[in-house]
Amino acid sequence: MSFPKGARLVRQGEASRGAFLIRAGAVEAQVALPGGGMLTVAELGEGDMFGEMALIERGSCSASVVARSAVDTLFVARDDFRALVASRDPAALELQRAITRVLAGKLRALNDKVLEHPAEEDRPARAMPSAGDPLAGIARGKASFDWKSFLRLLPFFERFDAYELEGLLSISNVLEMPRGDWLFAAGSRADACFLVLRGAVEVISKFRDLERRMALAGPGELVGYLAVLDGSAHAANARVRESACLLEFPGKKFLGFYESSSSLQHAIHQSLLRSLARTNTQLTRLISHARLTSSTREALELEKALHGQVVNVKNQ
Repeated sequence: MSFPKGARLVRQGEASRGAFLIRAGAVEAQVALPGGGMLTVAELGEGDMFGEMALIERGSCSASVVARSAVDTLFVARDDFRALVASRDPAALELQRAITRVLAGKLRALNDKVLEHPAEEDRPARAMPSAGDPLAGIARGKASFDWKSFLRLLPFFERFDAYELEGLLSISNVLEMPRGDWLFAAGSRADACFLVLRGAVEVISKFRDLERRMALAGPGELVGYLAVLDGSAHAANARVRESACLLEFPGKKFLGFYESSSSLQHAIHQSLLRSLARTNTQLTRLISHARLTSSTREALELEKALHGQVVNVKNQ
């Protein structure tokens, strides 16, 4: 698709239709501010993509995108893309994995942005786990309840057929942990990720002499998977908030299964979208606080981070 200078590629508030890859030219994303005026939240050029979240779920455009020059794009319609994924087209599956990496990068950047600004829930940092594997000595393979019959109640497994579910379970370990135990520490190597079956795990980020709970993961929530997917160290700490039963997925085996399973890719996308929604809620709260305290510059900076995602996904 080609657009002349000044053309509007998407409009804020309209239903998203798919993703655009810019082949030539430049665009800017703009949002309407409360009380009037426009704010440029992103500038994109050759090789950049926007609207990629629309390929995963239906949503609305959180910003308008306007051509700053003549622009040539490749457009991927959501329904066409989903049909290719359903048919297990190799190129579509690879693009879906690429979208996962893009969303993971956005989530990390947004979380870093959120941590730059004080929040009411900040508290003095407590002692973090000492060096070494906090799971050393934890027994695997036994649980105090029939956890396998419980799996189909979890949305995480909604698209898994019996064969895929059995395959994923074959690479996992079940373990139970008491309240207060650590799963992993920030900066440690990501050797595994964890699915909460029962109980709760809190994800905590430390900055300066403070800490903030970034997420509280309950049944059906995946923890520690971002670091496994991109081969990086854990960016936060994870601790058992309520006595928990977990499925542990060794990193290398999890990656191998992820490469070939569209059901697992879908489940990870849903996890990413929920995490993005939580972070966006925190951004919205920080924006409101900045406006109330007349911190105009801070509010505009946070507005850019929030709306620079271009598409807000609403799960259906």
